[in-house]
Amino acid sequence: MAKKALITGITGQDGSYLAEFLLKKGYEVYGIVRRTSSLGRQRIDPLGYGPDRDRLHLVYGDLGDASRLAVLMRTIMPDEIYNLGAQSHVRISFDIPEYTMDVVALGTVRLLEAMRETGIETRFYQASSSEMFGKVVETPQKETTPFHPRSPYAVAKVAAHHIAVNYRESYGMFICNGILFNHESPRRGENFVTRKITRAVAEIKLGRRKQLALGNLDAKRDWGFAGDFVEAMWMMLQQDAPDDYVIATGETHSVREFLEEAFSYVGLKWQDYVVSDPAFFRPAEVDLLLGDASKARQKLGWSPKIDFKGLVKLMVDADLEALK
Repeated sequence: MAKKALITGITGQDGSYLAEFLLKKGYEVYGIVRRTSSLGRQRIDPLGYGPDRDRLHLVYGDLGDASRLAVLMRTIMPDEIYNLGAQSHVRISFDIPEYTMDVVALGTVRLLEAMRETGIETRFYQASSSEMFGKVVETPQKETTPFHPRSPYAVAKVAAHHIAVNYRESYGMFICNGILFNHESPRRGENFVTRKITRAVAEIKLGRRKQLALGNLDAKRDWGFAGDFVEAMWMMLQQDAPDDYVIATGETHSVREFLEEAFSYVGLKWQDYVVSDPAFFRPAEVDLLLGDASKARQKLGWSPKIDFKGLVKLMVDADLEALK
């Protein structure tokens, strides 16, 4: 009998890659979607026409609706739950901090309570974030590095991370926290800096725009490919015992380096097109993130397949193709 997985945030970048991965593994995949005026399902639409479409099920729900989450637990009885749903934009979390805290932190509590109250035997993956390290106290960052969050989003993720650990220790639940560093792809939202860059590069190359406005060009991130990172999520839930893992490439690059790589790939100089706009600066900046994923390599056997240059090229090529 096929395993059943329940995914929150299935219409997002990570959710769509994870659903695709699990379908190939033979899972029955259930994705929670919100009822909104716009469907916003373009990332998972192709899965509805593939050979595994009969095993993909979209169900209405919301991380703000505890009673509905409990109903879904009882009716689906998932073997694995992947909590990827969030208001995940760091800069925007400063504008809507209350909503961000409710969805990210309390949404996790609601899911865990639904699991506990219904008593289902399941394994739970919590999407933690490298943003939790914030103002880092050591480099590289690993599972034991203290958190110093620098945004409402990061604070909410820290709360969700700790409540997940608390439920694991208090109730003996199989719960894993994946502390994922930045992971990008052609499916990344266009208001995230990497996708803003690759989309603009494609438009400038094709003569459709002349300028790109960005914030802090000196911020450094550990960027990987989302398709590689979702495999690590699954690996965590296949272990004999639950644990927490940092997932990262072990390399850090600045936004400036990303610009250089993307623009030079199409034969352009980024300095001719990029301007600095204070509107895109965060009130509190995270200057440097660099992950140590040695624990994941040793215990899970996981390592990234696509490097930084390959990721940039993949994203630029996808945006060029989409615009053409």
